[in-house]
Amino acid sequence: MRLNVCYTTLYEYREPARHIVQLLRVTPQSFAGQSVLDWRIDVDSDVRLRAGRDGFGNVTHMLYVDRPVDRLKLTVAGSVLTQDMAGIVQGVAGELPPLVFLRPTPMTAPSPALAALAEKIAGQSAGALDRLHFLAAAINGGMRFDTESTAVDTKAAEAFEAGHGVCQDFTHIFIAAARLQGIPARYVSGHLFRRDGAHSQEAAHAWAEAWVEDLGWVGFDPANGTSPDDAYIRVATGLDYRDAAPTAGARSGGGAEELSVEVLVTRAREKGQFQSQSQVRS
Repeated sequence: MRLNVCYTTLYEYREPARHIVQLLRVTPQSFAGQSVLDWRIDVDSDVRLRAGRDGFGNVTHMLYVDRPVDRLKLTVAGSVLTQDMAGIVQGVAGELPPLVFLRPTPMTAPSPALAALAEKIAGQSAGALDRLHFLAAAINGGMRFDTESTAVDTKAAEAFEAGHGVCQDFTHIFIAAARLQGIPARYVSGHLFRRDGAHSQEAAHAWAEAWVEDLGWVGFDPANGTSPDDAYIRVATGLDYRDAAPTAGARSGGGAEELSVEVLVTRAREKGQFQSQSQVRS
């Protein structure tokens, strides 16, 4: 499937912001089942962009703004050819050893409730692949999707105890429970083409990948109760959200910040979907 993406992020500042530095993880790479046909980053201000890769092999760009601005608009657009690989991920550049992804992080730290979930899932099957599918299904069936209940710094244990959250929370819970079973798991950020035409969804989607012997990395999307197929565009990975977030940075001045995100994901020659999200941060 050929998918087109147009991902716009607009920052508006109450006072001019100075010396803005942003780390961007917004560029996908090609591997088996995903071929990037074209991709570009456009900014409406005078900025410097420096391309690179991080320790997880993600394509990165450092963005620098050296003069005062009261708004900054970042547009990422491109086309990607995808193929359904039944969730199996192969041929990604810069791969780290799977055991790296057994390391817990503050956002995926275990709790008694998560340990009980992992123990329950482990008792359902001796095979890792079956257990991971059971885990994704259990999270999907036991959690309620709620865009208002959590924030970007919500931990897996907190979201699991609350019983609701967004795709980021579902993914962190899956990663924590998989690691408790001794299965390496990592966070993935990217884009999802919604076949149901839904308009209210997060700007970027999130899911997990877990290491299965004899198969390698396999994707699981507990928020949707499925494995990634040709509707998914994989962009960045890490131990948790903080390693794979599309943007992260700092600035001097600016006062309160209003952030607006608009994402258009379309299938070639077909009507796409529009997703939007606005929030105010201080």
